[in-house]
Amino acid sequence: MAVFDILLFALFALAVVLFGALLGGYVYKVFAGEKSLLDGVASPIENALFRVCGIDTSKSQSFKEYTLSLMVFNVLGMVLLFCLLFFQNLLPLNQQNFTGLNWHLALNTAVSFTTNTNWQSYGGESTMSYFSQMAGLTVQNFLSAATGVAVAVALMKGLSGNGIGNFYVDTVKTTMRLLIPISIHRGL
Repeated sequence: MAVFDILLFALFALAVVLFGALLGGYVYKVFAGEKSLLDGVASPIENALFRVCGIDTSKSQSFKEYTLSLMVFNVLGMVLLFCLLFFQNLLPLNQQNFTGLNWHLALNTAVSFTTNTNWQSYGGESTMSYFSQMAGLTVQNFLSAATGVAVAVALMKGLSGNGIGNFYVDTVKTTMRLLIPISIHRGL
């Protein structure tokens, strides 16, 4: 291996460790309920969402409640995405007048995006309306990632012996404090 390759590898490893430590510290603060960088912006929005949805943020769920919440949330998301894709011809932002997807393609796509595998057997721009892509696939990309992070957070909390938390709180915090800021930063 050339010296340049070794230096490049070392630089990359150093960057991963540094950014991992910074991001890890921030993620820890978010899920430990400590003050963090985005409290001023995220807290009012999160609190409004919790109020509207009737979520008790102080209540920790048992593993059965957490699992049931995860399953219901993902099944509802999958059903909504299926309906959105199947009936896209009846929905707004369909300037190309795309028909609704066949039931098997709509189901395959809904399951795929809900499970965060994102397998596609279609050409997105020639099959999906703007609304289907925006309100369906993009939203599910965020929510499927958020549920995955929420489960990882619950596992870590469970291993620490302090309860596993609340699925809805973890999912909202992941979306508001991690995924959206990262996506905004990537867009700048």
